[in-house]
Amino acid sequence: MNNKPSVVMIGLGYIGLPTAALIAENKVCVHGVDIDPKVVETINAGKIHIIEPELDKAVANAVKDGYLKASVTPTEANTYLVVVPTPFKGKNEPDISFVEAATKAIIPFLKEGDLYIIESTSPIGTTEKMMELIYTERPELKGLVNIAYCPERVLPGNVMYELVHNDRVIGGIDSKSTDKAVNFYHQFIKGELHKTNARTAEMCKLVENSSRDVQIAFANELSLICDKANINVWELINLANKHPRVNILQPGCGVGGHCIAVDPYFIVADYPMESQIIGKAREINNYKSFWCAEKVKNAKLEFEIRNGRKPSIAIMGLAFKPNIDDLRESPAKYIAQKVLQNANDEEYYIVEPNIKEHKVFKLTPYQEAIQNADIIVFLVGHNEFKQYNIPTEKIVLDFCGVLN
Repeated sequence: MNNKPSVVMIGLGYIGLPTAALIAENKVCVHGVDIDPKVVETINAGKIHIIEPELDKAVANAVKDGYLKASVTPTEANTYLVVVPTPFKGKNEPDISFVEAATKAIIPFLKEGDLYIIESTSPIGTTEKMMELIYTERPELKGLVNIAYCPERVLPGNVMYELVHNDRVIGGIDSKSTDKAVNFYHQFIKGELHKTNARTAEMCKLVENSSRDVQIAFANELSLICDKANINVWELINLANKHPRVNILQPGCGVGGHCIAVDPYFIVADYPMESQIIGKAREINNYKSFWCAEKVKNAKLEFEIRNGRKPSIAIMGLAFKPNIDDLRESPAKYIAQKVLQNANDEEYYIVEPNIKEHKVFKLTPYQEAIQNADIIVFLVGHNEFKQYNIPTEKIVLDFCGVLN
């Protein structure tokens, strides 16, 4: 076997590592790069540092067979994928410094005919900016490197399947780059590959998640209205969805994760006057988390007045969605922090069945928390919570529909 890497994957996180494993499963040599030496060491041992079904087997086999190797530095290859974080700075302004740093790291290795692809969620025009960076530092390569953008669109908990079967949108800086990128992904993906240009592909990723955010905001706004109107929002939505052309999503305690809670800001930051609905949806979904924390606070005070003692409170769930271990941008985590900030000698039980420990919260098994708590606050609809019979004497705040 030729051990010379064909693909360099910059970033070995929730998307980069599964993508690297998928490519390696197809007997293509992948050189994965991550700035964290512990991540590199873990992967080279055939293990994983994140929880994702089937990923452990894929990584173990790829490493054992010699198709996947990790390092803190890149090397020469034919294809370079950038899958690094794009966080925020200041007032929700996207920060592409990680994409820029990754690009600078591979510029010395680029040669004529190579393929450079950004998968990181990025503001519109990022691919063109990276093209300018590459050609500024390596002017002799101008027009000779294929540059494209191809956003991921996978669901945590089902990444290994969706990487293969979901359609992808691929946009190059020119038609030659688009075709080269499409040919690359055709080796690993069974879903349809849709050609466009880089700017449209960048916008497509942002629009997909902004659309979801707006729809969730409508459901969350309904939950606020129904609370005041003394209407069961879960029953209301179920009935409204009986209409053949209505499909209202389920409300929750906010919106989290590395995509839906973040991507709309990429549009709002660059087009603040034009993105009124998108911006307002973000406000509503952020407010819902604050509102939930206030409801917990009020329930606590009412219990004290009625019973003459402090209640014990169970906070059920920290992940940003059910049945995963991912806490990124989690509204449940924000609510737990907010509630604990207002603690006044109450006893709290913090529950997250999908992680073993947390550096801030002391975690409690969900059975113990439910049995010992006076007030049970459901923030995330994990399967374990839905299967447990809640004692009738408990006060329950259900912000995610566990009981419905």
